[in-house]
Amino acid sequence: MKKFSFAPTLTLKGRKFKGPRGWSGKPSHPPLTDIPIAAYIIAAGFDVVSTAVGDDTGWAAELWHAGTWLFIAGAAVSVFAALTGLADARDSSEAGTQARRTINAHAGIMITVTVLALANLAWRLSQYNTATATPAAIAVLSVVIAALVSVGATFGGALVFEYGFNVETAGDHPVWHQSEDDVFPGED
Repeated sequence: MKKFSFAPTLTLKGRKFKGPRGWSGKPSHPPLTDIPIAAYIIAAGFDVVSTAVGDDTGWAAELWHAGTWLFIAGAAVSVFAALTGLADARDSSEAGTQARRTINAHAGIMITVTVLALANLAWRLSQYNTATATPAAIAVLSVVIAALVSVGATFGGALVFEYGFNVETAGDHPVWHQSEDDVFPGED
């Protein structure tokens, strides 16, 4: 019996293109969110360690600089995550529903995170070449951003895993029955 199935997951054949929202069964927004979330959390960790060890070690500056580059990467990708998230919210939810209220909470938190991350980044770049470790105030802001992005991601995860938002359910689909044959999108 076959043990692995790759082609149905990787194919776009049989999937409907939905513009910036991605393809049916392959949305654009969720994978784009992983990079800013990870970047902001890891950067906060780097900043805390850099601040804690202080100016006496050479690697404190390396952590400070690495955190700055992580914030650059996170902010760059968050622009695309925000645009695809707005397309999802606009085209996939109805006003007055719990799902829309949760989307609004998620969006509000993540917009706040993005604004704070851009402020953090501007502050970092103004001191990038002069600071030998992460300044304590920037480290505190990074920790706040990491906490907020974690809460915002929890709301986003609830949309998918609790509400099934934009998840195309299979119901009693043939993929759940024993068979040697793969089922591709659009096939039953």
